[in-house]
Amino acid sequence: MMADRIFDYTLDQSTRPQLGLIVLQSDVTLEDDLRRLLPADVSLQVTRVPSSTTVTSETLAEMEHHLAAAARVLPRGVTFDVLGYGCTSGTAEIGAARVAQCIRQGTQTIVVTEPVSALFAACSALRVSRIAFLSPYVESVSQKLRQTLSDQKIETPVFGTFAEDQEAKVARIDEKSLLDAACRLVKDVDIDAVFLSCTNLRTLDVIPRLRDVTGLPVLSSNLVLAWHMLHASSAIEPNVLPEDLLSKHPKTRTGQV
Repeated sequence: MMADRIFDYTLDQSTRPQLGLIVLQSDVTLEDDLRRLLPADVSLQVTRVPSSTTVTSETLAEMEHHLAAAARVLPRGVTFDVLGYGCTSGTAEIGAARVAQCIRQGTQTIVVTEPVSALFAACSALRVSRIAFLSPYVESVSQKLRQTLSDQKIETPVFGTFAEDQEAKVARIDEKSLLDAACRLVKDVDIDAVFLSCTNLRTLDVIPRLRDVTGLPVLSSNLVLAWHMLHASSAIEPNVLPEDLLSKHPKTRTGQV
């Protein structure tokens, strides 16, 4: 019998942006959306954080105690360029600084972001300060987020909600409901943009239609999070705006896709 053959190999020295993502256990939308929005040569590693099927201020705050453990089960030995936490209302409840602190306890990353910091950056890039705010959740859950925005000089003079606290239903709110609600919300009001809050809402196909109807920039939690992660990792040109990611071939850095 011939001896087994042992072969030489070389290691691939190429590099690409390394992104990490912490998705809520109850979220069935965000991961698909980010894989749709990110360029093909960007690495995305995903983990999950325990979360309740019911959304309240208390259940959102509870995630703070699980973030480090969720980050800890991402691949060892990787220093992420950016790590995103996928919860808008949870970030407002826990605080962006505390979210970053917890995540850094579990893994190595250069930048931590989430939909709230991403929204701040998007509003700055678009030079908007008055947004129509549509949320799936009851007003008491969204009030903390509206105050967080106000603290950063982003006004939400008009607010609408589907008053739903069950995540399974949030993920199934259809496009027509989103479009109709947003159009009614912005009618006859003085605003600069529309924001569709919640990473579990299916917003990506609604955004271009809503933009066409209203003539306003339209942002969503998933869109701004993907955009901010790409900017922070230098995976796209600085002049790329959030809605540009919805085009078939977003303008990427030289030498990338």
